[in-house]
Amino acid sequence: MPDRFETFERFDVPGKTVRPVWLTCNIPATTEAGIYSGTIEANSENGRMLLNISITVQNQTLPKPREWNYRLDLWQNPWVIAEYYHVKPWSEEHKSLLKKHLQLYADAGGTYITTYGVHSPWGDNEYSIEGGMIEWIKNKDGTWKFNYSIFDQYVELAMSVGINKAITIYTPLPWGERFRYMNEATGNYEYEQWLPATAEYKKNWNIFLSNLKLHLEKKGWLEKTYLGINENAMEQTLAAIKVIREHSKKWRITYAGDWHKELDTLLNDYCFLHGKEASADEVKARAARGMTTTFYVCCNPSYPNNFLFSPPIEGRWMSWYSIAHGYNGFLRWAYDAWPGDPMRDGRFGSWPAGDCFLVYPGANSGIRFEKMREGIVDYEKITILRKLAAGSTDRSAKDLITSLDAHLQTIDAEKDFTEEKLKKDIEKGKELINQLSEKL
Repeated sequence: MPDRFETFERFDVPGKTVRPVWLTCNIPATTEAGIYSGTIEANSENGRMLLNISITVQNQTLPKPREWNYRLDLWQNPWVIAEYYHVKPWSEEHKSLLKKHLQLYADAGGTYITTYGVHSPWGDNEYSIEGGMIEWIKNKDGTWKFNYSIFDQYVELAMSVGINKAITIYTPLPWGERFRYMNEATGNYEYEQWLPATAEYKKNWNIFLSNLKLHLEKKGWLEKTYLGINENAMEQTLAAIKVIREHSKKWRITYAGDWHKELDTLLNDYCFLHGKEASADEVKARAARGMTTTFYVCCNPSYPNNFLFSPPIEGRWMSWYSIAHGYNGFLRWAYDAWPGDPMRDGRFGSWPAGDCFLVYPGANSGIRFEKMREGIVDYEKITILRKLAAGSTDRSAKDLITSLDAHLQTIDAEKDFTEEKLKKDIEKGKELINQLSEKL
């Protein structure tokens, strides 16, 4: 797995061969601006070599990841952790592994906690399916009750590491409209199909939404919770949204899929598939209405993307595209939907290698994840510098912002997704950031 990072105390390199090394330096926030030089010592039987390095620390300080503006939404599957390590789901051992796993996401600016209000919302198409975090139980008298134990544990665990801006609950519209519940009379799980346009769906979901709303209000989470829907038939999507909106105006809805004008004003958060998007003006209009908008890639388009075989620069370029198009951030399924042996083989059935995960067991990062994070940092830098320039009287700083905005317009219109071209886009943008940082 050429993408995956491995940490060694030592490793052997055969003669006349090379081995890539990834070096990360965490710069303390109190470090003064300037150029810092040092060396890396490489030893062999034939002697040693000193590699000279220098790091330029700029004037501005990047806030902590939990304070970033970027909305990073990488869908999580906590059951895959339990299955990979052969531990009991939601045991203390499982939660300890999850905490380390989620910290990596938090340190990249992760903002959404992925939760599941129904069992296996995506049609059992994964190596490890997502279980329901909220247990639906039909009492012997036909009434409903709901168990939020797993939901609460996961949300609290994610918030403890800094992922605390948004909770998404999937989904009012599972694939096949299939819903699972525990039948108290038989002690068995049973499945039923509830179509959103039917009276049965409305009745059952009104009961659930009323109970869920009370629970979220009690926990203080309602204002940051979204009900998540993605790519379904428009008739079913509109019917499900109608049920939610008629239940309470307080519900927030997020949707991932192609741009549809009829959904625009119905969604608090809209995430478009790259290439099937609204215009920059329509995104701007959503922002003016207080709505957030992001984009995503999945098994398509072929590029730009985050596949194992994608040029790493594509992962960084996506956040430049985010700010160029006026987006609030980026979404991807998934953070950790691992195949059978993720440490050796990234293939996932008929989907491209690496499509379904960005990180590895043991909370190990990789080139794709780090390049994505670099792009998010660039997004944050631009956001900060724009604010500083708006309050500056330095004419040259304002000219540089104008130049940066002009460059971003070319990125928004980019059609040449070759590795060489995207690198040039980033290098030119980085140079403008560096100049602005010196001015401000």
